[in-house]
Amino acid sequence: MPRLQKNDNFIDKTFTILADIVLKILPTSKEEKQAFYYYRDGMSAQSEGEYAEALENYYEALQLEEDPYDRSYILYNIALIYGSNGEHTKALEYYHQALELNNNLPQALNNIAVIYHYQGTKAIDNNKIKMSKKMFTKAAQYWKQAIILAPNNYIEAQNWLKTTGREYNLEEQI
Repeated sequence: MPRLQKNDNFIDKTFTILADIVLKILPTSKEEKQAFYYYRDGMSAQSEGEYAEALENYYEALQLEEDPYDRSYILYNIALIYGSNGEHTKALEYYHQALELNNNLPQALNNIAVIYHYQGTKAIDNNKIKMSKKMFTKAAQYWKQAIILAPNNYIEAQNWLKTTGREYNLEEQI
């Protein structure tokens, strides 16, 4: 079942070997092990730009994985692929599913905000000012949530919030 590594990336190979060793010694079910193998193979394919293969592996992993936390990362990676391919509606759907299972994913919140910001920019380009304001407001809401979870990250988003007057006070949020 393991995916044949097409590149000679030392880190990827090392990760694969270590993951296989850990799976052999940890008390996990056959389904959990299979889910992890599919997930690992999906990550490998995704890193090589083989998105169709990555999605196949992620969907297989989703069928087998029962742990909500692990499922959230599978859903997150599916969303990444759809987002990078410009399928923003599907990406948003999967990011939201990931957050339903694990609300501690600042990277998913950030990526949702990026999509809304992009949509706001496109709305401006199409002279749809009302729509752009709506999208920028949504982007700000998600960036604020991401920054609360990871205050040292998303510096560009923090700057955007400040320069657009959407700045927040972290103490007020807690």
